[in-house]
Amino acid sequence: MNLGKRMVAEFFGTFWLVLGGCGSAVLAAHVAGADGYPFGIGYAGVALAFGLTLLTMCYAIGHISGCHINPAVTCGLAAGGRFPVKEVVPYIIAQVIGGLVAGLVLYTIASGKTGFDAVGGGFASNGFGAHSPGGYSMAAAALCEIVMTGFFIFIIMGATHRSAPVGFAGIAIGLALTLIHLISIPVTNTSVNPARSTGVAFFQGGWAVEQLWFFWVMPIIGGILGGLIYRYLWSDRPAQPDITGDRV
Repeated sequence: MNLGKRMVAEFFGTFWLVLGGCGSAVLAAHVAGADGYPFGIGYAGVALAFGLTLLTMCYAIGHISGCHINPAVTCGLAAGGRFPVKEVVPYIIAQVIGGLVAGLVLYTIASGKTGFDAVGGGFASNGFGAHSPGGYSMAAAALCEIVMTGFFIFIIMGATHRSAPVGFAGIAIGLALTLIHLISIPVTNTSVNPARSTGVAFFQGGWAVEQLWFFWVMPIIGGILGGLIYRYLWSDRPAQPDITGDRV
């Protein structure tokens, strides 16, 4: 598949991830009924929504672009020898644009409700310190994002390896993202994806933009480490051709 078509697939995949995952957080996480009784989906529901969006896109565009839909994944796969370095920047550009367009659509939908406040409500943005959902420090948030993203790439590379069971990679990867969110939503609201963070931060417009650099640097560090570690584990195996997109 030519690069242009793969970039379009990455655009739509990232759009769906941000709209589905962040949309569940903004629109459905904490909802009060007419009697004031809460019936929102909560953290567990948001974690599941992120996992489901990724799982569905794995099977929708995995055979087209590899379904990275995440700059940290693209960088991690490049570090792991599964993706050409020369195509990293085009993929990231497509992913960020997809995330921003999804953020715009979500903001437009959410603005249809009286009293909506993207600045005060946070708009599903990632943060640390005073802007961490659980009040976690910058150091704790950094360790969390690096470790979670590293394991995410490790799982992706393992699940998509030609020696892994065929046809199940999307399930493993989607469930991995669900688990990551269950662990880390209280810490940073879970990024592990700079495009996801960017897609909503600019609509929050305040502290989220100021802290956005953090949610680029830490996930990419984690992604590269995860890719390098998995590559090391298979370094004594016979050379394998590039399999990006073959199995997801």
